Amino acid sequence: MNQEMIAALRELEREKGIAFETILEGLEEAMASAYKSWWKQQHPELDEETFGVRAKIDPESGDLRVWVQELERIEHENEEGEITVETKVLSEQEVPVTDEFKGRIGAQTAKQVIFQRLRDAEREMTYEEFAGREGDVVTGIVQQSERRYTLLDLGKVEALLPQAEQVPSEPYRNGERLKGYITEVRKGSKGPQIVVSRTHPGLLKKLFELEVPEIAEGIVEIKAVAREPGHRSKIAVSSNEPAVDPVGACVGPKGSRVRNVVTELRGEKIDVVPWSADPATFVANALQPAKVREARVDPETQTALVIVPDYQLSLAIGREGQNARLAARLTGWRIDIKSETQFADEQRGGPRPAPAAPAAPAAAVESSPSSAQLASDDSGAAPAADAADGGAGSGADSAAAAEGESAATEAEPSATTHDDSAPAPADTKPSAAESADEPVVVEDAVEGSAGEAAEEKAEA
Repeated sequence: MNQEMIAALRELEREKGIAFETILEGLEEAMASAYKSWWKQQHPELDEETFGVRAKIDPESGDLRVWVQELERIEHENEEGEITVETKVLSEQEVPVTDEFKGRIGAQTAKQVIFQRLRDAEREMTYEEFAGREGDVVTGIVQQSERRYTLLDLGKVEALLPQAEQVPSEPYRNGERLKGYITEVRKGSKGPQIVVSRTHPGLLKKLFELEVPEIAEGIVEIKAVAREPGHRSKIAVSSNEPAVDPVGACVGPKGSRVRNVVTELRGEKIDVVPWSADPATFVANALQPAKVREARVDPETQTALVIVPDYQLSLAIGREGQNARLAARLTGWRIDIKSETQFADEQRGGPRPAPAAPAAPAAAVESSPSSAQLASDDSGAAPAADAADGGAGSGADSAAAAEGESAATEAEPSATTHDDSAPAPADTKPSAAESADEPVVVEDAVEGSAGEAAEEKAEA
């Protein structure tokens, strides 16, 4: 070691930002380890556990001094039965550093230590640089795109874009520039590992901060973000100055600002809605572009009932419920959407009941002629037929009428008793044979009565 080496270390401190003391301490440890190995070769009888070496480098002149130490190993056993070994320095003696060690061995050891320290220092600096940037947006170049992950070159370090943080509809091509949201920075064996995301809602928020100066200045504030990556997003904004329209500031002249964000997100649709401290108003705004007629909120259950016109119901729900789902995430409320017709029906006590089909047995009984009617008709027809014969048929007419009345009297009570005592099921219909039996039986009875009356008349 000499003054030229010290000057080179000072230059590294200025260029790389590595502290001179850090490099010097590393050199001293490396020189002590190298000298111990060289000393063991010169004295093979020594046990490595019984001696050690301490080295010291003068920060001004670069002179190297070495001490050989006599060590003692002391074992201790704790309460749990674990044995720990402690090394105690009994004595140390300074030894001269030969030219052989200063030449080849010293130069090679110093070179390795300096390079290793440079790598460690650069990794530490890179880690400290990105450790405080979690939540920021970085721009990188796609280096390698595989099924499981994609690598982005950020300049000093590479960022990892895992498959879980990728948008399925986005293709990543080598060499293209891509923005990512830093979600995690961790130390690794080969340097810091930076994990970025393309699906995080914070990416949408940061992109609007880059495009809208009012957000960066604090005039417009982003209150909430809800996102379905690759499909649609909603963002709620408010203004701290009454003269500034928050939605217009985010949209920009002719939609230029929001268009830049949509382009960066590869065509993802974005709804910018005004935020409101009133939950009902905020829920109604969150369902845009649908028009809301009324919104009722229940703070205890954290639910909201939204009433929309009938023609706006499908628009309020969205494709596969997407619009309602995003609105619920944006507001934090559970949203129930109903049309005006549905709400009016519920207010009247439920939906209008559908007209019930008439009972088949009752209809058959009412529509089919009764036994009494058939008997009376037949009884009336019998005297009309007999009247052509002259007055001799008067006795037969009266006898037939009396017989028809008695038959009708016997038929009516039996039908009434049957209907009252054992009503037929609603789904039971009388067969054609059953409905045809009654008039046949009644007609036979009427004909039989008329025949008996004619016989009595002939005998008389």
